[in-house]
Amino acid sequence: MGDIRRRGAVVLGITGLVAPLTLALGSAPAQAATSCTTQKGPYQKQVEKFLGRPVDGKQSAADCKAIKAFQTKHGITPNIGYAGSVTWGVMDLMNKQKAVGNKPNAAGKCPTNKGRIACVNLTLQISWIQDGSRLVYGPVPVRTGRNGYETRTGLKKIYWRDIDHVSNIYNVPMPYSQFFDGGQAFHSVGLSMWNPPGSHGCVNMTKTTAKKYWSLLKNGDDVFVYGRKPGT
Repeated sequence: MGDIRRRGAVVLGITGLVAPLTLALGSAPAQAATSCTTQKGPYQKQVEKFLGRPVDGKQSAADCKAIKAFQTKHGITPNIGYAGSVTWGVMDLMNKQKAVGNKPNAAGKCPTNKGRIACVNLTLQISWIQDGSRLVYGPVPVRTGRNGYETRTGLKKIYWRDIDHVSNIYNVPMPYSQFFDGGQAFHSVGLSMWNPPGSHGCVNMTKTTAKKYWSLLKNGDDVFVYGRKPGT
């Protein structure tokens, strides 16, 4: 939650950076997080295909090593190389994001009559900036609010920007913060954009994306958030 002081008033809201939480991967076998499981998961074939492994539905030492590396990279726990629901969920989302290509607003759900606007599709966990119907930047993967701390939907406006913001609620830095709904803001984090379970409401971005959004947007620009994040 960010502590936003404007004109003497304190505006409190839920913001984005939250430490990764331990998630159970379906019925994953109980093993130490440092080990590599020999058991295949319910999504073994799908995960093998995603990782470019031989698709045989059988767990091998090489399969486990590849799955474990993916889990470690994206903060999926326990990272024991088990092809469970959370791991496949992240991969499936990546596939869907890639399929969007350069037409993130093909369904026309983000307004094209507002001029420059930042769009956030919670369902696909992507964001982009458009001007009318012209794509200006993106789409890029983002990390939005987890269950119980959902990023609020609707049409909003950027009302305050703070390039070096620090949340006094969580005591974490929120670089390139652009607030658009109470304490919810665009800002960068040092986490994978696919790190589960999600933020505390903010729209997390990589530093590169957050800097680009900072350069392209200004106070008063519209933000439109729609859809529903998987798992919320």
